[in-house]
Amino acid sequence: MCCFSGPVKSVSSTNIFARAGDGDRQFIVYSMSIDAPRDLAMILPLPVKTPAGEKDVRFIDLKNVSDFFIQMDSGFLQPRSSRSMGFPASSSESATLEVVQVGNFEASFVPTVQDFSRLDERFRLPQDAWKKLPEYESFGFAVFKLKPGNATIHPMTFAFPRRNANSLFFPTVHIHDGKVHSKAHFDHVLYCQPHPDQHLELRGQWQESRGHARSFVLVEQTKGVVVADQHCYKREFRGNLPNKDTYVAIERL
Repeated sequence: MCCFSGPVKSVSSTNIFARAGDGDRQFIVYSMSIDAPRDLAMILPLPVKTPAGEKDVRFIDLKNVSDFFIQMDSGFLQPRSSRSMGFPASSSESATLEVVQVGNFEASFVPTVQDFSRLDERFRLPQDAWKKLPEYESFGFAVFKLKPGNATIHPMTFAFPRRNANSLFFPTVHIHDGKVHSKAHFDHVLYCQPHPDQHLELRGQWQESRGHARSFVLVEQTKGVVVADQHCYKREFRGNLPNKDTYVAIERL
């Protein structure tokens, strides 16, 4: 799910990379183009293993790999798309959530819906919004504070402890106007990569890369997010589609 704490003029060219790490960890790399009239936050609900603490998500600075998705896309044979590929709270917790600088962003992990009260009010969704989304009541939330203007966002990257180690999660539900619609306009490209000891059930429209990631991605710059000697996979979601998150099943080899 991609939620915004304030109004946006447009969101497009969303790219998401996902890979299962060791144990229950999962990496996500997220980039998009956005036009926003004022400061706001992008909120990504995550199916975290509970109970979760505010340090359970590790943010990774890939500011210097702003072309991450250009590199990733170059591993696939079809002509590149014409679209732009841009660069309950525990009482032991502190009164305010930790904020970390990650490249151009300030980022926080919000362990539960109740913990939003510990975040700057500008960067929250209205409390009533979560009452309309009971399925996310047990989720945690990665929050990235964005500046106003029209820009392509450099990759927002983190690793989190996922609740179900048997699936790979992509946050693809939209809330761009404070409401949840049954369908939404998608302009998304999803990428994923199997862990060396896992098999992903990639049915349907997923395309396999032309070679191992090392042949088209500067793997050493990704700080462990991308594995050198594994193929990657790609799937495009475009048009008016069911508004839901995306999961890919994992089988252990």
